Amino acid sequence: MSTLTLAKANEIIEATLAKGIELELKPLSVAVLDSGGHLVAFQRSDGSSFMRYEIAAGKAYGCLALGVGGRWLNAQAQSRPHFLENLSAVSGGRIVAVPGGVLVKQDGRIIGAVGVTGDTSDNDEACALHGIEAAGFEADAG
Repeated sequence: MSTLTLAKANEIIEATLAKGIELELKPLSVAVLDSGGHLVAFQRSDGSSFMRYEIAAGKAYGCLALGVGGRWLNAQAQSRPHFLENLSAVSGGRIVAVPGGVLVKQDGRIIGAVGVTGDTSDNDEACALHGIEAAGFEADAG
């Protein structure tokens, strides 16, 4: 069974933050969760605001909770708000249903998720995709 190691999580974070610097984005924060929704690693750039951990982790958690990328969750929030309201309630408010949450896959199987926050959701997602792929995994943004 594949696992998302601390070393690989840190590779994802390093590449994600580097992409944000390359694109001259606002300070990013990155959470990497394993397939069970447990935190493997988190880092925030200097200058990040204080709620960034909760947002990044919530983006990744939502992806893992349903086995889909943040884009799918965002689309559901727009087309079926009642579904997302209830999902938020049963999760204790832990799910952040916007782009920037991306599943990490290996050989087609979900082994974790990455949540990125700090810039626009599209830019957050682009950095997460880059970080996951740079670490040698498949990325699924939904």
